[in-house]
Amino acid sequence: MEQKRIIIAIDGFSSTGKSTMAKALARRIGYAYIDTGAMYRAVTLFALENNLVNTDGSIREEELVARLGDIAITFGVNPATGQSETYLNGRRVEQEIRSMRVSDKVSQVAKIAAVRHALVAQQQAMGREKGIVMDGRDIGTVVFPNAEMKVYVTASAETRAQRRYDELRAKGDTSTTYDEVLHNVMERDRIDTTRAESPLRKADDAHTLDNSHMTIAEQDQWLMNLYTQIVAETSNGNN
Repeated sequence: MEQKRIIIAIDGFSSTGKSTMAKALARRIGYAYIDTGAMYRAVTLFALENNLVNTDGSIREEELVARLGDIAITFGVNPATGQSETYLNGRRVEQEIRSMRVSDKVSQVAKIAAVRHALVAQQQAMGREKGIVMDGRDIGTVVFPNAEMKVYVTASAETRAQRRYDELRAKGDTSTTYDEVLHNVMERDRIDTTRAESPLRKADDAHTLDNSHMTIAEQDQWLMNLYTQIVAETSNGNN
């Protein structure tokens, strides 16, 4: 029996490794991968580069919304690495959007209703043919509430901060401190879970994955086991 193609929605807190696990799963099962967090980061980078952030750090929301039509976000595969990378108006920005400069502002941008509505519409269009893995904050609750497989990823703030700190160090950032990263993680959690527009929350039918003490291999196998189970159920018409 031919396997049914499904939508896989992976939601969760910042720095839980959602993107890494989603990319690995998509590669393993031959699905397209969409990094929605990168889309919000790209909009944030656009705001920073186009003087749409006030001196006090707040976002000039009306001006940013008025310029949403000037923002084109696309994804392309780097032939050297085989990894999906983010492009903003045709420029590869994968490195820039992962900086602390963007991390400090992305939750403010992501809570703007018009920004979310515009990006959600794009994300839903990307998933029309199914066979995708998408990660973010509201994929299983807002973007694809009927997704066949929903995963909610969590880990302690300290664990996530250490991972992010190590990642920055590996990329050559020697100025950002662990305490700064932990503050950023906790502030993003607060904004993401309390915003009025599509707050981060676990969908009622999502499977919780706490990877605080899991290896990457263990979490990848956990996801693969869940995928195999769900596809078998949907292909047999039991779901």
